[in-house]
Amino acid sequence: MSIKKNSSHREIPHLLTANTVPMAELESRLLADQSAIEAWFREHWSSKNMPLTCSVDLRNSGFKVAAVDTNLFPAGFNNLNEDFLPLCVQAAQYALGKYYPNCHRILIIGENHTRNSSYDLSLHQLQQIFSIAGYDVRVGRIADNFTGVQIETKLGTLEIYNIANKRNRLITDDGFDPCIILLNRDLSEGIPRELKNIEQAVTPVPEMGWASRLKSIHFEYYQDVCEEFSRDFDFDVWHMAPFFKQYKNVDFLKSQGIQELADVVDRLLGDIQNKYEEYSITHKPFVAIKSDSGTYGMGVMMVESSEQLFEMNRKQRVKMSTSKGKQIINQVIVQEGIYSFENYEKAVAEPVVYLIGHSVVGGFYRIHKNKGSTENLNSPGMEFKPLAFSEPCNTPEANSEPNRFYIYGVVARLALLAAVREIHEVL
Repeated sequence: MSIKKNSSHREIPHLLTANTVPMAELESRLLADQSAIEAWFREHWSSKNMPLTCSVDLRNSGFKVAAVDTNLFPAGFNNLNEDFLPLCVQAAQYALGKYYPNCHRILIIGENHTRNSSYDLSLHQLQQIFSIAGYDVRVGRIADNFTGVQIETKLGTLEIYNIANKRNRLITDDGFDPCIILLNRDLSEGIPRELKNIEQAVTPVPEMGWASRLKSIHFEYYQDVCEEFSRDFDFDVWHMAPFFKQYKNVDFLKSQGIQELADVVDRLLGDIQNKYEEYSITHKPFVAIKSDSGTYGMGVMMVESSEQLFEMNRKQRVKMSTSKGKQIINQVIVQEGIYSFENYEKAVAEPVVYLIGHSVVGGFYRIHKNKGSTENLNSPGMEFKPLAFSEPCNTPEANSEPNRFYIYGVVARLALLAAVREIHEVL
């Protein structure tokens, strides 16, 4: 592989992290290889199919840091530190200039939420980022009997327009004709007819909505990307990629397919235990059972033993039976559980990294004061703590101390690269 030794472009912001988990050898090696890693990414990015926005959930156990979810419709821009705004704007200008050079007008299509003020603020923040970047930006909604609405957020008035498909172009009621469509709606319930056969570019492509996309497919691509990366930088891919298996035809409500699912869980726990023994890790393995499609942390359970599947009460079975929009769960991904040994103000924390184009623009910690290191933090009661820059964001020189956020940015970009390849496959 041809490696360029120098790069003037800082891909990863220098941020304060919890600093409670030593990443030891892996972190040291990645920091030492930073120039070569940046060259590796430059050589692997595709000129097409780059989503404009993405967020990646990570878990850091100290002996392992890995992506556990990749969201192409991120809804937490309001949780980013305000200091990130200049970086977000710069990244937006770079991404649009590179991937959509003829774009002047952007239409953001949001979710059909009506009472989620945090999501409204995220939409407003996203609109402001692209507006400050120099684009004419509107926010729209596709919903029956919707005529538009004005919503007050701390950023001012957010106007959400009704949109319609007119001659294969999405246009707002007041005649705004965008160059590109930025989806911030995860399409869990399918692709609306208004989005079909339109002339404008749509990012990400509607086929990446959760009605058709599978997490197990994404993690196949993620595994492949991590294997390429680990070969080139000589480390065990397991340190960045979780084991996983897919299982179909489960019905939690009727307790059908549970024995077969238990067999999958046992095999995966055995694989994890073997790795733990290889690296002299004394913690108990566990797995996450997740709906193979969907988001919002719904349809997720953690188990340390397959016996727990036979001990589920009705409330637990109901919780695992449907995801967002009451979509029935009959297919799951069984994913290696990764301990989260980071803490923020004495609460268990996991980092969430945000990207615009392929540039990392910051992140935050998702924390939960009532959860443990093996539990799902994406659940009611969670809080968000923005990461802060360790120096002013306009500091011209690279910081002298190690950038502990760097490894998170590397893993997040590997997940994004997997998503780019995933998008290419569906087109």
